[in-house]
Amino acid sequence: MTAFAMSRLLVADKADVLVVDDQPENLHMLVETLSEECVVHPFIDAGGLMAYLDSGRPADLILLDVMMPPPDGFETCHALRARPDTAEIPIVFLTSLDSSADEERGLEVGADDYITKPFAIPVVKARVRHHVRASRAARIIREMNEWLDERVEERTAELRRKNLELRLSHEATVGALSTLLETRDSDTGNHIHRTQHYVRELAQNARRHPDFAVALEGETVETLYRAAALHDIGKVAIPDSILLKPGRLTAEEFDKMKTHTDHGRNAIASAEAILGTHDNFLAHARNIAYSHHERWDGGGYPSGIKGERIPLSARLMAVADVYDALVSSRPYKAGQPHEKAVAILRDGRGTHFDPRLLDIFLDIHGSFADIAERFADTEKVPLGV
Repeated sequence: MTAFAMSRLLVADKADVLVVDDQPENLHMLVETLSEECVVHPFIDAGGLMAYLDSGRPADLILLDVMMPPPDGFETCHALRARPDTAEIPIVFLTSLDSSADEERGLEVGADDYITKPFAIPVVKARVRHHVRASRAARIIREMNEWLDERVEERTAELRRKNLELRLSHEATVGALSTLLETRDSDTGNHIHRTQHYVRELAQNARRHPDFAVALEGETVETLYRAAALHDIGKVAIPDSILLKPGRLTAEEFDKMKTHTDHGRNAIASAEAILGTHDNFLAHARNIAYSHHERWDGGGYPSGIKGERIPLSARLMAVADVYDALVSSRPYKAGQPHEKAVAILRDGRGTHFDPRLLDIFLDIHGSFADIAERFADTEKVPLGV
């Protein structure tokens, strides 16, 4: 099974949510609340939960009552974290306790979150949805790591000789991770495909410039095209309340959103460590994910670097990403006309954008408009088209 097919399978099936509460009325309410989106497995005590897990059956999330006859929630959580087969399953405590000491104890034994009693149904659904998605993301990464370990062991020598097969491996990884991102951020439509093509168009023209000819020689432009698909992969770690908010973010929410650059870089760096070899595709993808919000004048994030210190791949991505953000409509804003977007980018020459790349963009901006029209948000297109 390819990594792409694996991710589609894991995202498609219903999550298995295990609920433990010694109050039957609470169990009934949670089953009724969650059954539409999840497969709910109710248990009246920790013994039933452990018997289920001992059988090797699936679990994406555990909702665990704190105050139960022994073993209580704290003891049960501690035991689950000590087991290799359950150590990574998210655990959310169900509790009426509200002291800081209780919260600290819960975190110490390994709880990921709390849902307080009496239950508020919208809060329960939102918390469960968030933790299920996080659990699925972690599950996909674990499965992909196992898949990569097998492939590396079986075919390392062959992959070194056959660049084509390495490229197919890259495309499978991009497909899997892009599919995962689209399940989180459906409003972006064909944003990934548009920005890939903008980057390719800009890089193909930039390679004619003497300052960029060497850096963009050979297969580099096509490698950047593939790597651009992962520029926002770190958004899988951003809470739905921020990622899907239909209006302007608060300062605190924006600070949280900005961490997607760190999450993206760290995820791709983990893949590099697994492969154990230098790989231009992953190196470009990591630089793009981490630095595409940097500004030429140093006023960007996350590092505030400026000028030539910003990787060329990220400078190319910055032009593509900002242009697409301007011309694309969202539930909270209308898209700007192409000429207005071009004027805004022109105003950012030498401040937001590398002035040389911006000049190249101004020479070819009509091709950006053609790409925006070709991949307009009317339907999703397959990766690589």
